[in-house]
Amino acid sequence: MHGHGHGHGEDARRIGLALALILAFMVAEIVVGVLAHSLALLSDAAHMLTDAGALAMSLVVLRLAALPAGGNRTFGLRRSEILSAQANGAALLVLAGLIVYTSVRRLVSPPHASGTAILVVALVGIGVNLVATWQLSGANRRSLNIEGSFQHVLNDLFTFIATAIAGGVILATGWVRADAVAALLVAALMLGASWRLLRDSGRVLLDIAPAGLPVQEIGTAMASHPGVVQVHDLHVWEVTTEFPTLSAHVLVEPGADCHGIRRELEVLLRDRFGLEHTTLQVEHASANLVQIR
Repeated sequence: MHGHGHGHGEDARRIGLALALILAFMVAEIVVGVLAHSLALLSDAAHMLTDAGALAMSLVVLRLAALPAGGNRTFGLRRSEILSAQANGAALLVLAGLIVYTSVRRLVSPPHASGTAILVVALVGIGVNLVATWQLSGANRRSLNIEGSFQHVLNDLFTFIATAIAGGVILATGWVRADAVAALLVAALMLGASWRLLRDSGRVLLDIAPAGLPVQEIGTAMASHPGVVQVHDLHVWEVTTEFPTLSAHVLVEPGADCHGIRRELEVLLRDRFGLEHTTLQVEHASANLVQIR
């Protein structure tokens, strides 16, 4: 338990540092974006606002997920991590749609944009987001809560790279539509990250078995165990990331050691499939039950 708490504390420290960097730079970017009439900078400032919200939400969720189970919260509040990932994915999706809409309008009727201001802010932004991304990369990204925040910040890093290229193009050629094109590339990256977060968190919310756990293979391994006659009502799902769970009803041969076979199955599930949280109901089969393989 001590190590688990220390992990949460280290993750919270890394997220807090990334949040401070993002907030400080976001304010400066809004000011420069307005003065430079840059959609790429303003769209990225909006993205950074969602980054800040995602990071703040991650800090709250870390505390909620660490609360012990009790009362009617038999698993605690660990699934709040999945709700956070859903919110992050939805925020990226909505923001990408807004950026696409505004970018298309500016491609048709582009305003003047200052290439120098865009390039300078973007280069500074690359440095800030490199530090923030480095901090979050060291946190526990197997948690979808933290992975959602990481994807926000990583996409912001890509955004600044695209924005810096747009600023350089404007300075070199005067083609101001490069600003809107860069924003469209950013939107495409957001859509990809949004889809991955919504897909992975959706699997958990719908109680679909984790991608790395082959349910058919698990059922076959259990049914093939010596003394087992039948396995049914097999369910495999995730309470939250890193918390796969299994339950099943197991019928064993008449006269077999129910408790011994249950312990053997628990060892099998743990060692072969990494399933440590299992609930097995083991009973003797009736003498006339036909075993089907």
